[in-house]
Amino acid sequence: MAAACRGAKEAGGLTIGILPGKQKTEANQWVDIPIATGLAEGRNLLIIYSADGIIALPGGPGTLSEIAFALKIGRPILDLGGWGLKGMITGAADPAVAATDFIRHLQESER
Repeated sequence: MAAACRGAKEAGGLTIGILPGKQKTEANQWVDIPIATGLAEGRNLLIIYSADGIIALPGGPGTLSEIAFALKIGRPILDLGGWGLKGMITGAADPAVAATDFIRHLQESER
């Protein structure tokens, strides 16, 4: 979450952290709006329902649970982590280009 927030801040974005713990102070330094949930891994479902699309990076079981929730409810997923699951969009050789294209696609589908 820290790397994603840092990148968003460096690009001029506003960041929201949906936190697993009960304290807003648990947020990383790049979170503008911390939301403490006290839900531990249960917060992953909140993240997916709050997102228009998901960019899946390499990760562990928590990332996999977010991917599963996104697939179940039909959120678009860009696979930049080599997950290779059916229903995910595979990223191009250049992750920055793939992410930019994915975000553009999400913005166009909102219109």
